[in-house]
This record gives sequence, structure tokens and C-alpha cells, in this order.
Amino acid sequence: MGKNHRIAAATDKHILYEAAVQSVDADNAFFERVFRRRRGRAPRSFREDFCGTAALSCEFVRRHPENRAWGVDLHLPTLAWGRRHNLSQLGPESGRVTLLNRNVLHVRKPAVDLVAALNFSFNVFKTRETLGGYFRTVRESLNRDGVFVLDAFGGTESFDTLTEKRRVPASRRLDGSRVPAFTYVWEQASFNVVDNHIVCHIHFRFPDGSFRQRAFTYDWRLWSLPELTELLLEAGFRDPEVYLEGWDEDDDESDGIFRRRRRYDQMRGWVGYVVGYR
Repeated sequence: MGKNHRIAAATDKHILYEAAVQSVDADNAFFERVFRRRRGRAPRSFREDFCGTAALSCEFVRRHPENRAWGVDLHLPTLAWGRRHNLSQLGPESGRVTLLNRNVLHVRKPAVDLVAALNFSFNVFKTRETLGGYFRTVRESLNRDGVFVLDAFGGTESFDTLTEKRRVPASRRLDGSRVPAFTYVWEQASFNVVDNHIVCHIHFRFPDGSFRQRAFTYDWRLWSLPELTELLLEAGFRDPEVYLEGWDEDDDESDGIFRRRRRYDQMRGWVGYVVGYR
């Protein structure tokens, strides 16, 4: 690799993922909005399942001095990265974030106000028995007025093999370090209509021509919204809700506002939240 092709090798894939995929401010704002609407208060304790680098947990703690968060993930090196790069930016407040190197199927304590499983991570569970068991475990770990939030994606293009690209501008992290501009590449490499088994990859491409191929790979079952709401009900959750974005016809793109939906016309692609109440 020559002098002009070093960005891919020099840039941490976790930093790129956080810049391209995560919107921790928006996610936490959504959590508080739906929790407050239903419970009349803000959540003060939070568990982030499949937490990865725990960026979402750190943001939850930043939002209020009484907030506590627990992050759960099986991959110890990623937890260590999050502790080194994200928890370190909290200073003394890092004591209000606890990272657990455990399987989310077996975590029931401590009881919390809110549990979230985002970035479609629960799709790793490929049978109704396993996903339903996970939902029951989450319900057992919630306080009596607790709330569970998932995110989901779908649409006609979700069943296709495809590659989508999105330019991510240069930015700065909270520690002041610079994140270079890059192109985020989402690849749906295969889809099996018999069992909804989907394999996806994330790649990163840089202005100097360098390329980080298969920085992340996901081997999932793509669960539909009816399946998710039915499994939540079977697990004992009440009144599952689906929140999907509106559409700006003039700009031909989503408006970024997630509203509760009981009907939603099919689209090429959509992203939403599913919320269950204990």
C-alpha cells in the first residue's frame, strides 16, 4: 500500500461504524419520548443489549446526572474498545456505566426502566423459540413500568441482493480526534426466501482509493414486524407499538420523524422501532 492509500489501514473500523451507522442522540431522544408519553417520566436506568462499543449507553448517562446504564455484549475486545474510547470520555461519570461480557439470553439483573436492542442485532436469533426466549428474559429484567425498544428494517429491497453507498462527511469525536470523510457501503450479499436468512457486509471506501472490505459481517434472519409484535405479546408484553418514518414527497426521502403506525404502505426500504411495554 503506497503513501496515498493509507487511510483504510490507519482508521479504526469502530470509529467508522459509529460515524456511519449510529445516531445515539436521536435514539436516546426517541427512548425518552415514548417512555415519557406512556409512563409520565423519563427513564433513569438503561440496559443496552448487543452494546458493542457502548456508545448508546454513554450517551444515555450524559443526558442526566441520575442516569445509570449497563451494556451487554459477548465480544470482549469490542467491550474493551468501548471502555477505552467511549467510557473514558465520561470522566468520573464513567462509574455510572457498567459493561457486562455476557450472553443477553441470560441477563436478568439488575432490573431497569428501559432495555434496547438496536442496529438489528436481535436478528442473530433465527428461531421463534430463541427470539421469544430472549424477549421473555428482557421482560423479566424490566421494572414494573419498564419499556423494551427494538429497531427493524424491511421493504421490497430487503429481500434482494444489493449494494448501497452513502457519503459520510468528515467529523470530530468527543475527544477532538478527526474522523476522515469516507463512503459507507452496505451490501446484502444473499437472501434465502425459504427461511429469511440474510447475510450482509459493511465496507468502507476512502477518498485516497483505499478500501476496508467486510469490516463487519452479519448472518441474520430478517424478522418481519408482525412476527416481532406477535412474539412480544407471547412473551407477556402489552400493546406492542410500531414507529415508522414519514416520507417527504418533494425531497423523495424520509422526514426522519418516527410516528406510531397501524398502517403503512410497502416501500422499497424502511427503518423503524418496535416498542413493548411490561
